[in-house]
Amino acid sequence: MLLEGKTVIVTGVGAGLGRECAAAALRQGANVVVAARTADALEKVAAELDADGGRVAAKPTDICDADACDALVATAMERFGSVDALIQVAAYEYVFGGLHDSNFDDWRKAFETNVLGALTVLRPVSGAMKQSGGGSIVLIGSQATFKPNLPQAGYAASKAALLSAMYYLADELGVDNIRCNMVVPSWMWGPQVQAFFEGKAQHKGVSVDEVVHDVVGKFPLRRMTEDGEVADVAVFFASDLAKAVTGQHLMVNAGEMMR
Repeated sequence: MLLEGKTVIVTGVGAGLGRECAAAALRQGANVVVAARTADALEKVAAELDADGGRVAAKPTDICDADACDALVATAMERFGSVDALIQVAAYEYVFGGLHDSNFDDWRKAFETNVLGALTVLRPVSGAMKQSGGGSIVLIGSQATFKPNLPQAGYAASKAALLSAMYYLADELGVDNIRCNMVVPSWMWGPQVQAFFEGKAQHKGVSVDEVVHDVVGKFPLRRMTEDGEVADVAVFFASDLAKAVTGQHLMVNAGEMMR
């Protein structure tokens, strides 16, 4: 197993990608510390992933809160003795509109969460990794950085800033054997996207399959990537199979950008 004996922190663990990243890490042998802001939902996911709690610890965490991030890393160290990888999923996505109709407060929240929040959790994580002799930081980006699909300029800009920060982090932390990479999904089939397409199909009076086909019909793979497939790539970056890979981003998008 790719992560046997390692401890992985996953933030933003809810019903979608965060949960899938935690599940994928568990399948590959890791101990996993799951984090999200909502305690009740987090505990429910933790129980679903590992009923006896032997390999999963849950810690409610707001990544914009430095003390909460310190406590998250302390939980990992106390329960499992190390922090070997972080999969940073937590993000604020709800920034819609263009130049004249978007809310700049939403832009600020996106940057505060997606950039400064990520850096806030990376500070204690990188310290723990240095103690352990190294580790892997896996950031989740967005293809919106490269190609507009929805009117989400604020969200896309925040993920672009995170990508730029990733290059500097890879250089700064590499001396401590800490790698930093980014997984870049596009459309990703999971609970939120499914609900979006179901609503769109209902509005148009057509089937969900028809609406999905309008989006993915010209992708090379002719389908939409699943959130579990994005999680698998995050686990690859977290594993020793990628031990010489840093400062890279990898698109997981069924080939969409080839068109």
